[in-house]
Amino acid sequence: MNEATSKEMTPELKRWLETWKTSLQEVLSQIAGKAISLETSAEGLSTSADDLWYMVTCGGVVSGEMSARVPAASGSVLAQMLLGEAQPAAAALTEEHKQALEELLRQIAGHAATALTSSEGEVQLQIVASSAPTWPPAVTACLKSTAEGAPAFAIEIQMSVALVNALASKAAAPAVATAPADVEAHSQPAATAPTPAKYERLLDVELEVKLRFGARRMELADVLALGPGSVVELDRNLQAPVDLLLDGRVIAQGDVVVVDGKYGLRITEVLDPGTAA
Repeated sequence: MNEATSKEMTPELKRWLETWKTSLQEVLSQIAGKAISLETSAEGLSTSADDLWYMVTCGGVVSGEMSARVPAASGSVLAQMLLGEAQPAAAALTEEHKQALEELLRQIAGHAATALTSSEGEVQLQIVASSAPTWPPAVTACLKSTAEGAPAFAIEIQMSVALVNALASKAAAPAVATAPADVEAHSQPAATAPTPAKYERLLDVELEVKLRFGARRMELADVLALGPGSVVELDRNLQAPVDLLLDGRVIAQGDVVVVDGKYGLRITEVLDPGTAA
């Protein structure tokens, strides 16, 4: 992040953008098999009718929206990197390239959600292709490749007022114990289904999966009254299947088992991505 940007942004905003930059660097470095370096700039990119827009909806401990604008030339470079095409360079975007780019951005969002959750509390990020946002950006930043000899690309990030305010409110809130919306336990990695060859470069990207036994909503007064011996009743009975979550989305259900003294999950149903809650 350049000096001008650092002075204008709060620590919360800088940490948020730094996490996205790090996630993008790490995912692309694993795909390319070499280090990919990025810099953050407060200067926006020039606009074009060919730009690709993606909307990121944030939930969990912070809520709001963020957009990612990818120039067509940068989109083709990133898609070619994922697909393993030789010497990525700006070229016309095919439908296959667009699908690969969207899958790549979803993996980066999942990586960012895991990193933010470990430092901020549970953060959920959902990214979908969209049009330009209707809201005016409160913060604009640009992530650009810097490595000499590496393919040139850039992504512009715009953060809504709601998201900026949510980050500020979280930073200003007193540190109190909060009741998690979900009672979760980390699971052991499950066997993966066959993956299309063009996405093999993403298989080494680490994502966090969780088990959810149930949930309930609580008034703040009840949360503050919690203490040793308190019992929180969930909305699910003992016979109901347990959810397996990836990046906040339910991807499978099953029965809880114990493996070497640790919680595990025996999968009974893998949910269709279009119907998973």
